[in-house]
Amino acid sequence: MAIGVAAALAALAALVALPLHAQVEPVMLRIGHAAPTSGWLARVGIENENAARLAVQELNRRGLQLYGQPVAFELISVDDAGEPTRARAAAQALVAAGVVAVVGHLLSASSMAAAPVYAAAGIPQVSPSASISAFTHSGWPTAFRMLADDARMAAVLAHHAVGMLQLRRVAVVDDRSDWGRSIADAFAQALQGAGAQVVGRRQLQASSAAARLALVRELQALAPDALFFGGFDREAGPLLRQMRRQGLDARFIVGDGACTPDLVSYWAVGEAADDQVLCPLPAGVQGLDTPAMAGFVVAYQAQFGNLVPEFYGAYAYDAVMVLADALLRAGSAAPEELLRALAQTRGYPGVTGTIGFDERGDRVAPAVSLFTYRDEQRVLLRTLR
Repeated sequence: MAIGVAAALAALAALVALPLHAQVEPVMLRIGHAAPTSGWLARVGIENENAARLAVQELNRRGLQLYGQPVAFELISVDDAGEPTRARAAAQALVAAGVVAVVGHLLSASSMAAAPVYAAAGIPQVSPSASISAFTHSGWPTAFRMLADDARMAAVLAHHAVGMLQLRRVAVVDDRSDWGRSIADAFAQALQGAGAQVVGRRQLQASSAAARLALVRELQALAPDALFFGGFDREAGPLLRQMRRQGLDARFIVGDGACTPDLVSYWAVGEAADDQVLCPLPAGVQGLDTPAMAGFVVAYQAQFGNLVPEFYGAYAYDAVMVLADALLRAGSAAPEELLRALAQTRGYPGVTGTIGFDERGDRVAPAVSLFTYRDEQRVLLRTLR
């Protein structure tokens, strides 16, 4: 009899233990990350991936719960090489991997190429760096961005160029890419709205010394106070060098894609005058002096060998954190519930500042920092909201 009771108690204990064990098994939530981790933009893409991974590690330390159970986050990262075709394939791979949301892509063109894939799957896509206005203006309900778009950055640039620098005659050039045209058009419009004149609207016809020489000679005849170039640093720097060599004495204004530490110190080394260049960056890439940002930098350096995050890493970190916040507020990883909670984000305290999204998925009141270069070093001028 005693043996029977003992056996029954043991069986009961086993039955009770099963659901208890099931309750402590973490719910695995996969967050995708897509950026170029190979090629000429690998340094930028790897920083974003590192920052996203840092956020996942922080979330997993917090012991968060969903459905009344512990949750564990996993980062699934893919390399899109900064190419639209690869970006679409990367998006399809992330959807197939069962991610609940995606942080990415790095470039505007890649983000645009991947957006329809995420939209079809109903998966939120939060880009930490795509500034092309069309990204959130194309009707994809899954598209969100963490930074100011081209229109906002162009407006800040134009206001400073006209109001502070007293520029009146500006030539506007782009590199023929969708993003380059977008920010160049936005700057031209903002410039005219501020009372300045666009004396010429051109495109750099090829990535060659001959094309740059022809362009600069054509622009010289227009006698501009400044030249705006919509393109990346590897094209902007050689164009600035050509200006110097041909004697085109004008300010040089570029968008955030060229506002890098390498613009003057590598691509146009020895060619730029102090204060000649003006460029914008989302506040938080550099120049956001807050305890939260300082804490992020310290944590990043501790994790990744004293590397200094100098691109969009802080925005990638915040993107993961905002997605996790939306998941917990939704109480569900179901795509429609997550999207609803993400769209309702208001007042989230991120390392890049307070985060909220408007009806299009654009960040509310994004801050923009303006920079110049002195002694071939990028120098903060001012930060505006």
